[in-house]
Amino acid sequence: MTDEEAEKFKNTLQESLTFPCVYMYKFIVKSENRNIALVENLFEAGAEIFSKESGGGKYISITVSQVSLNVDEIVSIYKKAAKIKGIIFL
Repeated sequence: MTDEEAEKFKNTLQESLTFPCVYMYKFIVKSENRNIALVENLFEAGAEIFSKESGGGKYISITVSQVSLNVDEIVSIYKKAAKIKGIIFL
Protein backbone atom coordinates (compact mmCIF):
# COMPACT_ATOMS: atom_id res chain seq x y z
CA MET A 1 0.00 0.00 0.00
CA THR A 2 1.54 3.25 -1.13
CA ASP A 3 1.28 6.43 0.92
CA GLU A 4 -1.09 7.86 -1.69
CA GLU A 5 -3.37 4.78 -1.51
CA ALA A 6 -3.30 4.90 2.28
CA GLU A 7 -4.28 8.57 2.33
CA LYS A 8 -7.15 8.02 -0.10
CA PHE A 9 -8.36 5.04 1.94
CA LYS A 10 -8.05 7.04 5.16
CA ASN A 11 -10.19 9.85 3.72
CA THR A 12 -12.84 7.38 2.59
CA LEU A 13 -12.97 5.80 6.05
CA GLN A 14 -13.21 9.17 7.79
CA GLU A 15 -16.20 10.09 5.64
CA SER A 16 -18.06 6.83 6.21
CA LEU A 17 -17.31 5.80 9.83
CA THR A 18 -17.86 7.19 13.29
CA PHE A 19 -15.25 6.22 15.87
CA PRO A 20 -14.92 4.19 17.93
CA CYS A 21 -16.48 1.45 15.81
CA VAL A 22 -16.29 -2.23 15.06
CA TYR A 23 -14.45 -2.56 11.76
CA MET A 24 -14.48 -5.70 9.63
CA TYR A 25 -11.29 -6.65 7.80
CA LYS A 26 -11.31 -9.25 5.00
CA PHE A 27 -8.28 -10.96 3.52
CA ILE A 28 -7.50 -13.90 1.26
CA VAL A 29 -4.20 -15.78 1.57
CA LYS A 30 -2.81 -19.12 0.46
CA SER A 31 -3.81 -21.89 2.86
CA GLU A 32 -0.47 -22.08 4.63
CA ASN A 33 -0.18 -21.99 8.40
CA ARG A 34 2.47 -19.26 8.21
CA ASN A 35 0.24 -16.91 6.20
CA ILE A 36 -2.74 -17.52 8.47
CA ALA A 37 -0.64 -16.84 11.57
CA LEU A 38 0.80 -13.65 10.08
CA VAL A 39 -2.69 -12.29 9.43
CA GLU A 40 -4.04 -13.32 12.83
CA ASN A 41 -1.06 -11.72 14.60
CA LEU A 42 -2.01 -8.31 13.18
CA PHE A 43 -4.91 -8.16 15.63
CA GLU A 44 -5.51 -7.88 19.36
CA ALA A 45 -6.38 -10.95 21.43
CA GLY A 46 -10.06 -9.93 21.70
CA ALA A 47 -10.65 -9.69 17.94
CA GLU A 48 -13.21 -12.06 16.41
CA ILE A 49 -11.51 -14.07 13.68
CA PHE A 50 -13.35 -16.29 11.22
CA SER A 51 -11.79 -18.26 8.40
CA LYS A 52 -13.13 -20.29 5.51
CA GLU A 53 -11.18 -22.48 3.13
CA SER A 54 -11.82 -22.26 -0.60
CA GLY A 55 -13.48 -25.16 -2.38
CA GLY A 56 -10.16 -26.44 -3.69
CA GLY A 57 -8.40 -25.83 -0.40
CA LYS A 58 -5.70 -23.67 -1.98
CA TYR A 59 -6.81 -20.40 -0.35
CA ILE A 60 -8.41 -19.27 2.88
CA SER A 61 -10.50 -16.19 3.53
CA ILE A 62 -10.02 -14.51 6.88
CA THR A 63 -12.57 -12.09 8.30
CA VAL A 64 -11.71 -10.16 11.44
CA SER A 65 -13.95 -7.89 13.50
CA GLN A 66 -12.18 -5.58 15.91
CA VAL A 67 -12.99 -2.34 17.72
CA SER A 68 -11.04 0.54 16.22
CA LEU A 69 -10.64 3.82 18.04
CA ASN A 70 -9.62 5.83 14.98
CA VAL A 71 -8.88 5.61 11.29
CA ASP A 72 -5.12 5.45 11.84
CA GLU A 73 -5.46 2.05 13.56
CA ILE A 74 -7.26 0.62 10.52
CA VAL A 75 -4.76 2.01 8.02
CA SER A 76 -1.86 0.76 10.14
CA ILE A 77 -3.19 -2.80 10.07
CA TYR A 78 -3.62 -2.71 6.30
CA LYS A 79 -0.09 -1.36 5.85
CA LYS A 80 1.29 -4.22 7.94
CA ALA A 81 -0.87 -6.74 6.09
CA ALA A 82 0.42 -5.48 2.74
CA LYS A 83 3.82 -6.91 3.66
CA ILE A 84 2.43 -10.47 3.68
CA LYS A 85 3.33 -12.14 0.40
CA GLY A 86 0.35 -12.82 -1.86
CA ILE A 87 -2.30 -11.31 0.41
CA ILE A 88 -5.49 -9.98 -1.16
CA PHE A 89 -7.62 -7.30 0.55
CA LEU A 90 -11.36 -7.29 0.11
